[in-house]
Amino acid sequence: MNPYVLVILLSSLGLGTTLTFASSHWLLAWMGLEINTLAIIPLMAQQHHPRAVEATIKYFLTQATAAAMILFAATTNAWMTGEWDINNLSHPLASTLVIMALALKIGLAPLHFWLPEVLQGLSLTTGLILSTWQKLAPFALIIQVAPTIDPHLLSSLGLLSTLIGGWGGLNQVQLRKILAYSSIAHMGWMIIVLQFAPQLTLLALGTYIFMTTTAFLSFKMSSATKINTLSLAWAKTPTLMATTALALLSLGGLPPLTGFMPKWLILQELAKQELPLTATVMALMALLSLYFYLRLCYAMALTISPATINSMMPWRSSNTQSTLILALSSTITLGLLPITPAIMALIT
Repeated sequence: MNPYVLVILLSSLGLGTTLTFASSHWLLAWMGLEINTLAIIPLMAQQHHPRAVEATIKYFLTQATAAAMILFAATTNAWMTGEWDINNLSHPLASTLVIMALALKIGLAPLHFWLPEVLQGLSLTTGLILSTWQKLAPFALIIQVAPTIDPHLLSSLGLLSTLIGGWGGLNQVQLRKILAYSSIAHMGWMIIVLQFAPQLTLLALGTYIFMTTTAFLSFKMSSATKINTLSLAWAKTPTLMATTALALLSLGGLPPLTGFMPKWLILQELAKQELPLTATVMALMALLSLYFYLRLCYAMALTISPATINSMMPWRSSNTQSTLILALSSTITLGLLPITPAIMALIT
């Protein structure tokens, strides 16, 4: 892709998200979401592969549907109440439509069906943008409208997302689909606690972004898109594979890694709100997700390739990719748990 075109598209991505962040009017927020969607579509289709084009069309239709629902809900609310302000979403029909549209945008269950298929058709770099940056603008709107949403609806979306995110990833062999179901499960954790402690939702979103960045960049570094490829990678890059395995366990929420922090705090908050049954179900659903992360770690570290390499350092071409972002995100993914009290002091 032409570098000038790439800069324009990435700048438009930043502009769309910033516009949604800064807006208090529904039309401006909707405009930011549309700029965001239109900016990522050329990045998704740049491979000119039938699978990439199919994923792009699916993504465009899904996002257009969600944007139309948001516009319809905002218009309905303005018609009923005379207010276009995001924080004054007082009509129940409008608030329900908005949360379902935003759930469709970020891939919350039961509106998640597009996400694994779309992510599977993209390159790892574009998939990373879709899994991290594209979540920010819808989440900014979700956090603003959460006080007006029925708590039972938010709880249902969260529980269903963690269930489907854990269950759907169990029999997958494609890494991008596994990361898609991981995204669905993590979104469920963020939504379930939103009505009680929005700062924990932001903490979970931030840690999820760092952990997912580490996973995508690690797979990109080793050119891995399937589990079988991971089983061949240990002999070539043992250090990278060890870091990747720890990052996946962090995504699963295993102590003493960073990913344990948001899950621990969310379960603590649910127990504090006298919802022990919900907390128990969420913890059990986390075990489903942890199982398929352990499958990946087993394939990476505990299996031997059929074609055993006898030499200590096999031949491979030199790597030209930048590793700075991967090193920074890996450090954050693996080592933030001890400073949990400091992070809590900053966000509360």
